[in-house]
Amino acid sequence: MVIDATVGAGGHAEALLDAGVGAVIGLDRDGSALDEAGARLRRFGGRFRGARARFSNLAETIGGIGINGVGGVLFDLGVSSMQLDTPSRGFSYRGDGALDMRMGQGDRTAGTVVNTYAEPDLARIIFDYGGDRYARRIAAAIVRARRRREIETTAELSAIVAGAVPRRRSGPHPARRTFQAIRIEVNDELEELAASLPQAASLLEPGGRLVVISYHSLEDRTVKRFMTESTALTTLTRKPIRPSAAEAARNPRARSAKLRAAERGAEDAA
Repeated sequence: MVIDATVGAGGHAEALLDAGVGAVIGLDRDGSALDEAGARLRRFGGRFRGARARFSNLAETIGGIGINGVGGVLFDLGVSSMQLDTPSRGFSYRGDGALDMRMGQGDRTAGTVVNTYAEPDLARIIFDYGGDRYARRIAAAIVRARRRREIETTAELSAIVAGAVPRRRSGPHPARRTFQAIRIEVNDELEELAASLPQAASLLEPGGRLVVISYHSLEDRTVKRFMTESTALTTLTRKPIRPSAAEAARNPRARSAKLRAAERGAEDAA
């Protein structure tokens, strides 16, 4: 049995079940994702079970359905393609939708961050979570814009960020890092990840494996530190596994992916 802690639309869960894994428990904080995964995986019958849960509630959720140990836990972090491709969810700087960005339920939205956070806090978030060297410029531009009127849509925010930084002829969209930073803040992503990793390790049976796919350095650093410092786990990936050039060409969103894996020893799982 394997826990897919970020089941999304069910792609990884489907691959695991097709490969012969006996059962998969798919978790997600996004109810829409669970509905889609459930429909996709209906052909597997009782071999797939879905449950709505945040990372920080991982062990409680699994214990609540009567499971004490599993052979593996998989995390595929970040925002899903399904979320990015739905403009109304507010995750994408390329579309036009309300400033939401919530992966699940919660009161804080991207609009809350953009329209109420103090300028120094905005700058800190954009720099710390997005790594954007123009964080102060961007924060100042956001505050100037919201003084005129509330910023309501992703298209408005994207244009504000693009106007605050030097023009680029090529490379990623100038709003990419800002949108990433705000999304991380809205969903408490780093705190949730840090809380869930020890819970995932505690659920592993002897020889069970923890596999994490991350997409930016803050996530990867958190995972690497946990796997390195854990006395219960043996790291299996000295360096993260990166997608091949062919895979990145097929799926550009995988270009920044880093996979790390660790295994629980028999004596530690007792």
